[in-house]
Amino acid sequence: MQKERVKLSERLLSFGAAIVKLVRKCPFDSYLAKQLLRSATSAGANYEEACSGESRADFIHKLQIGVKELNESLYWLRLMERSSSNSNAELTRLIQENKELCAIGARSVITAKSHSKAQL
Repeated sequence: MQKERVKLSERLLSFGAAIVKLVRKCPFDSYLAKQLLRSATSAGANYEEACSGESRADFIHKLQIGVKELNESLYWLRLMERSSSNSNAELTRLIQENKELCAIGARSVITAKSHSKAQL
């Protein structure tokens, strides 16, 4: 389990770093860039907090917040893609990574909830 946590933690950190780089060279409206930066970097921070949660309920709650932040990030990335006048391979790659991270996060929430019910 620890190995999977480290791998997900590293993916979220890499995703956040890639978003920072994208925003630095972003031709988009500063509001869009700031919203993306806030939500994308928050996802990893919430995951780190979840991993050191005080209880299983705290873990699940923080994990859910991270998934919400990833969903918001996906919206901003898709909006940037749709409003761009030319194709951007990095944006396309980040959208795919974001979708995968959302799926992993959602599965993690389901798994954690099912383990909580099993312990009752």
